Amino acid sequence: MGTTQTSAKLETIRALLAKAEDPRAPEAEAELARKRAFEMMAKYGVEQAMVGDANPSGDVPTDRKIVLDNPWAMERVRLIHRIATALGCEMIHLGRNGDGPARSVHVFGYESDLQRVELLYTSLLLQMNGGLAAQTVPPGQGARAWRRSWLLGFVNRVGDRIEEAERGAREAARGATTATGRSAALVLADRKAVVSRNYHQAYPRSRKSGSTTVTGNGYGAGWSAGGRADIGGKRIGRTARSITA
Repeated sequence: MGTTQTSAKLETIRALLAKAEDPRAPEAEAELARKRAFEMMAKYGVEQAMVGDANPSGDVPTDRKIVLDNPWAMERVRLIHRIATALGCEMIHLGRNGDGPARSVHVFGYESDLQRVELLYTSLLLQMNGGLAAQTVPPGQGARAWRRSWLLGFVNRVGDRIEEAERGAREAARGATTATGRSAALVLADRKAVVSRNYHQAYPRSRKSGSTTVTGNGYGAGWSAGGRADIGGKRIGRTARSITA
C-alpha cells in the first residue's frame, strides 16, 4: 500500500469519526459511522502487516513503556490491555510509576500495531472518562464501587467489540497473499510469534493476571456505554509515551 493510498484511508476514517462524534448526528447514523470507521481501522492493520511482510524494514517489532495517570489508573491498565491483546500485541503491567498513583505498562508489538493501540487507547480513554462523568450514582450505592464497576463494564464491552472487528478483518483477508506469496494468516501468525518471543525474552517469569472482581452495580450501565463507544480512534499518526487524558 503506497503512502497516498494510506493517507486516503486514514482521511476516510477521520471523516467517518467526525460524523460519529457530531452531536447533531442522529444516533443511528453516528453508530453506523463508528462501526464503519473501526472496520476500516482493523482492515488497515491487516494491510499494514501484509505490506510489512514484503518490506520488513518498514514495520518492525518494537516496544513502548507507557505511563497511565490517575484517576482510575488500574482501570486504565485494563483498558489498554484489552486493546493491546486484541491488536496482536503483548503487555505487562509494571506496577506503580514511582511513588505516585500512576501506573506503568510495557507493550510489545509491531510498530503499526503499537500506533493503533495508542490511538485507540487515547480515544477510548476520553470517551470512558466523559461517560463516567455523566453518570449519576443510584441512591443507596457506594459511589466508588459503582463507578469502578461501570468502568469495568465499559472496558469489557469495548474490548469485545475490538476483538470482534479484528476477527472480521482477518477473516476477510483469508486467501490474500503478500508480494512474497505468503498468506495473510501465515503473516499474522508469524508476527504474533515474534511479538510473543520478544515479550517472553524480556519477561521470562511473567504470568497472566487473574480475573477482576466486580463489587459495584454499575457494570451493566458501563457495558451499554461501551457498546455505544466510538472505537475508530481519531489521532492517526500521534505517538505517545505518557498518556494522561
